[in-house]
Amino acid sequence: MFIDLLSFHPVVLALLATGFTWFCTAFGAGFVFFFRTVPRPVFNAMLGFASGIMIAASFWSLLLPSIELSENVGQPAWFHVSLGFLSGGLSLFALHKLLPHLHVGLEENRLEGGKSSFQRSLLLILAITLHNIPEGLAVGVAFGALGDGFTYEALMAAVVVAFGIGIQNIPEGAAVSIPLLREGYSAKKSFWYGQLSGFVEPIGGLLGAALVFYVASILPFALSFAAGAMIFVVVEELIPESHTGKETEMSTLGAMFGFVLMMALDVGLG
Repeated sequence: MFIDLLSFHPVVLALLATGFTWFCTAFGAGFVFFFRTVPRPVFNAMLGFASGIMIAASFWSLLLPSIELSENVGQPAWFHVSLGFLSGGLSLFALHKLLPHLHVGLEENRLEGGKSSFQRSLLLILAITLHNIPEGLAVGVAFGALGDGFTYEALMAAVVVAFGIGIQNIPEGAAVSIPLLREGYSAKKSFWYGQLSGFVEPIGGLLGAALVFYVASILPFALSFAAGAMIFVVVEELIPESHTGKETEMSTLGAMFGFVLMMALDVGLG
């Protein structure tokens, strides 16, 4: 299996991997055919779980390799990694200010971004789509890094990133489709728009993989950039939305288990 994968171009592998993460989003969106609502403790745990996976992936799969790569070529790791991390976070900050979107997990359904006459349902889709941009970029950068050393170990590290992002995309897909059902959409339309929110991941994956593959010198910066973008999403969106209602302990436990799962995958297989 892995011999066959090693024969593929890294950019093609990135497309396949982000196709998998998109499928996971669609799988989560498919919950709408079985559930009309998600109990608040379960919803909080799902979002917390996604947060834990993204935090662990940001460090073990992105920041740590970025530091090691910078040190191996004699670069000041603290500077390049810090610059990339802040650039990723500030880029997502700018998108959040420009694009209107809805924080559906919050009790007041807070509207953020630029002024808009869009329907609530479209604002909801835009919110989850914003989540998926850095996730696709992270997977793409991980596979694009194979151009710097196409080995079994490097391949497994990239596969772990894609697998972890895919797992946490399942609750995100459900977080779009089920609220759309409550907005009056049919189950089929809710599923369609839920899976569509993950479409940006293959796009981000292709861009990230191609960029670091053909311009290998920016790899440390690209890895930390993706990490910063994901951490911004976690702190700005997922954690606040997971701490609603009275069952906030479930979000904390979910985050702990998500972090441990991603860390175990990365350390054990990466």
